Amino acid sequence: MQTTMHQAFQEKVEGLKALLEYSKLVKAEAMAKVSAGSPRYQAFGKAGTWDVVEIATGAVQGFAFSYRAAIRFVDAMEAGAASKTGTRQ
Repeated sequence: MQTTMHQAFQEKVEGLKALLEYSKLVKAEAMAKVSAGSPRYQAFGKAGTWDVVEIATGAVQGFAFSYRAAIRFVDAMEAGAASKTGTRQ
């Protein structure tokens, strides 16, 4: 046998359902940001040149003589790595 809920209790249940939906939305947004990934490559200034370094290994992948060229190289390396893993940005 099913009975009716008190009005105040029903309002609280509805409020909790709304909070649950909101928390699911926020969690999904946070997971999307986390799964977007962090940068794989970074440019470091060194004695008038810029080294492009893979962050995970510390290995130098190349160098450039200007900051702008180093950043273009970093962007190209990121795009190449993303295309191989299927996570294009």
